[in-house]
Amino acid sequence: MQNLTNAPLLTTARLILRGPERSDLPEFTRFMTSAPSMYAQGETVTAEQAWIGFMAGIGHWQWHGFGFFTLVEQRTELPVGRVGLIKHSGWPDVELAWHLFEGAEGKGFATEAAMGVKTWAREDLGLDRLYSYIDRENTRSQAVAKRLGAMTDGTRAPHEPEAEIWVHPMGRH
Repeated sequence: MQNLTNAPLLTTARLILRGPERSDLPEFTRFMTSAPSMYAQGETVTAEQAWIGFMAGIGHWQWHGFGFFTLVEQRTELPVGRVGLIKHSGWPDVELAWHLFEGAEGKGFATEAAMGVKTWAREDLGLDRLYSYIDRENTRSQAVAKRLGAMTDGTRAPHEPEAEIWVHPMGRH
């Protein structure tokens, strides 16, 4: 396995958070092109667009020193999703974001991994504020944000009008 980035290796009680590897591309592509959760939000893409997204994720690590971690369940050693920090061109702030692959939802993986990423962002990167831009219809992601201690006042993200801005406190858990 070849890590394609300078991402650190983080661990939680049940997960290994590592940088993207070439072997992650097929599962990422399948998720982006056909996952029911992506389809329900109208966010599925073509295989070529998924490849571009995967490459952009690698570029995030090179440009910003942060990006998406691949979540690997320690028990099965299988990838179960991605959690990380992103800041695309023109975005106002660093976003804490998560995507779980089918079959991994409802097990607390997103919350567990995002807590680990928040700690890393605070302690290693010195970030004092993170945001999540969550579609106002995406109640599952809103529930994760609430478990992470994030709050929203309903303000919309300027770069994503259907998304509300959720602000994450960065104090210790």
